[in-house]
Amino acid sequence: MRPVHYLLALLVVVLWGVNFIFIDFGLRDWPPLLLVAARFTVVVIPAILFVRFPRGSFGRILLIGVFMSAGQFGLLYTSLFLGLPVGLSSIILQIQAAFTVLVAALALREIPNRRQIIGILIGVAGLAVIGLSLQASIPVVAFVVCLGAALSWAIGNVIARGVKPGISGLQMTVWSGLVVPLPMLGLSLLIDGPAEVVRSLAHPTWGVLASVVYTAGVASLIGYVIWNSLLARFPASQVAPFTLLVPPVGVGAAWLVLGDRPTVPELIGGALLILGVAVTTGVHRTIARGIRGVPRRRRRDVVARETPADAVAGVSGGP
Repeated sequence: MRPVHYLLALLVVVLWGVNFIFIDFGLRDWPPLLLVAARFTVVVIPAILFVRFPRGSFGRILLIGVFMSAGQFGLLYTSLFLGLPVGLSSIILQIQAAFTVLVAALALREIPNRRQIIGILIGVAGLAVIGLSLQASIPVVAFVVCLGAALSWAIGNVIARGVKPGISGLQMTVWSGLVVPLPMLGLSLLIDGPAEVVRSLAHPTWGVLASVVYTAGVASLIGYVIWNSLLARFPASQVAPFTLLVPPVGVGAAWLVLGDRPTVPELIGGALLILGVAVTTGVHRTIARGIRGVPRRRRRDVVARETPADAVAGVSGGP
């Protein structure tokens, strides 16, 4: 990778990390599920007119939309609405990598290797530190709902394993979004009530507009275009490690913009969780090889040793 490619990868990290701030802006004025419906309406329209139809895997992609799009974001937005701090949510969500390995073991009978088991245990230890140190102002239910979002993302990752080769992440993002707007709108009508939904739709604030435009247009579409272009040119082992920088960016952005200052136990738990993700996905070995320098003749061997579970769990995009 040349310096410009590293800069592009870092740009995506920043776009995805700052994304949590814009979600918070929207949740100040609109109910969470209605905001999710609006986000994916903008993702789908008019992009669906320009993004190639995913032939051969459309049914599976719609199922991905149920878990990776509707389930993940519906639960994530709800956890933030219930009071989970923005920075903390960006950390907790990363346990999806460990959940992906566990779901693959249950659904596909892929037995985790020793490294993955160690990584999962480290990640769970980090979650335990965060959960046991939650401040009184943070509802436990918000923490649990965010874990549900991570689990839904993991299920979507495993379903994505069966997608026909050649279908890009951008295609999956746009076409899987078809199943999100109407169900989320229906749930919002049921949970929040027609009066609240009508009031919100009749009074879109600048915060809501900024949230929808950024999360849909910048984080989802622009972020995925750049990310998938990098994945198309370079091995996943070179690109995937950058995803570990998303939580620190999310925490830093929340601290600077929202005054959402993490506690010491949250930072310790977050560091353990990110380390667990790195070990589970094998990213820690990639980083170590990069520091030591891998001989060019071994590069193909390194890429060949990447397992499918490593690739899915390590390359999943940001929220």
